[in-house]
Amino acid sequence: MPKEEVISPKPYDDDQVYDDQIRPQRLDDFPGQEPIKNKLRISIQASKQRNEPLDHLLLCGPPGLGKTTLARILANEMGVDIKSSAGPVIERQADLSAILTSLDEFDFLFIDEIHRLNHAVEETLYAAMEDFEVDIMLGKGPTARSIKIGLKPFTLIGATTRAGLLTPPLRARFGDTCRLDFYSPEELETIIMRAARIFNVPVEQDGALEIASRSRGTARVANRLLRRVRDYAQVKSDGTITREVARAALQLLGVDELGLDEMDNLIIRTVIEKFAGGPVGLSSLAVAVGEERQTLEEVHEPYLIQIGFLKRTQQGRMATPLAYKHFGYVQPDSPQGSLF
Repeated sequence: MPKEEVISPKPYDDDQVYDDQIRPQRLDDFPGQEPIKNKLRISIQASKQRNEPLDHLLLCGPPGLGKTTLARILANEMGVDIKSSAGPVIERQADLSAILTSLDEFDFLFIDEIHRLNHAVEETLYAAMEDFEVDIMLGKGPTARSIKIGLKPFTLIGATTRAGLLTPPLRARFGDTCRLDFYSPEELETIIMRAARIFNVPVEQDGALEIASRSRGTARVANRLLRRVRDYAQVKSDGTITREVARAALQLLGVDELGLDEMDNLIIRTVIEKFAGGPVGLSSLAVAVGEERQTLEEVHEPYLIQIGFLKRTQQGRMATPLAYKHFGYVQPDSPQGSLF
C-alpha cells in the first residue's frame, strides 16, 4: 500500500477481512460517539416496548468513523437481520423493490452512499419509507399498469459522507439523523487496545496512544496503522509495540506527529507558496499538487480543516495562521517576508 493510502479513511481490500473480525457487536463495545449512543439506546428500548420497527435513521459523517458498524450493531440490539447495499449498486426500481419485498418484519435495510441513489430509485423509497408499500409496473407500453405491493414494516438506515447532496424529500423521511464526529486520541487508543487484544498483539498503552494520536481522528485509519506497526514490531523489534517502536514505524510510513502525510504537507505548502496562502479553487489546487479533486476533498481536506490548517471560503481554500506557524512560514502581510 502506498504511503499516501495508509491514512486514507476509505476502505481497501485488505481492510475488509480485518474489519469483519474486530467490529463490535453491541453499543457498549462501540467506543466514542457517546451522545449518539445514548440517544439510540432510548430509541431501541422504546421501539421494543411498543413492538414497532426502529425509526428510519440517517448516519452521516466522514468515511472511516463506523457508520456501517453502527448499523450492524443496531440490528443486533433490535434482534433483527440486516441487508446491505449501496446507492450506486441499486440502478433500477426493480432492484430496490426486490430487496424491499425480501425483508422480514422489522428487518434493517442499510444503504451506504445513499446520496448516490438515482432519482427514480429514490422516488420508490418514498412510499416504502412512509407507507410500507411499493409500486410495481406490470407489462409494457399502453397495457402497462401499476400495482401496489405491501411491505413488512422495516427500518432504513442510510449512510452518507455528503449529507448536503441528499434531496430534501428523502432527508425529511428519516426519523432521526446522527452525525458521527472524529474520535479523540483517547477513544482511538481504546479502539486500538481492543483490536490488539483480539489479534493477540502485545502493545503498551503509550504505544497505542502514539498510534492513536496520528490516526486523524478516524477508527479505520487507527486499525490500519496498528497492522502496519505490528509488522514493523515483528520484524525490527521483539514484537511488542512500544512508543519508540510506534514512532519509528510511523516515521517509515511517512505519518508525522499530527497524522499528516506527504500529500497533506504538499497541499499546505502549495497553498502558501504558489497561491500566497489562498484563496485557491479546489480544481486549481488539485492540478498544482497532481492529485484528483475528489481525493483532496474526501481524504485530505476534512482532516486539514479539522486541525485548523485549512479553511473553506466562497472564493476557495485558504491556509490558516496555524498552518503558517507549523510549517515555518510568516504570513504575507508580515514585514519580515514570506519565510523565516
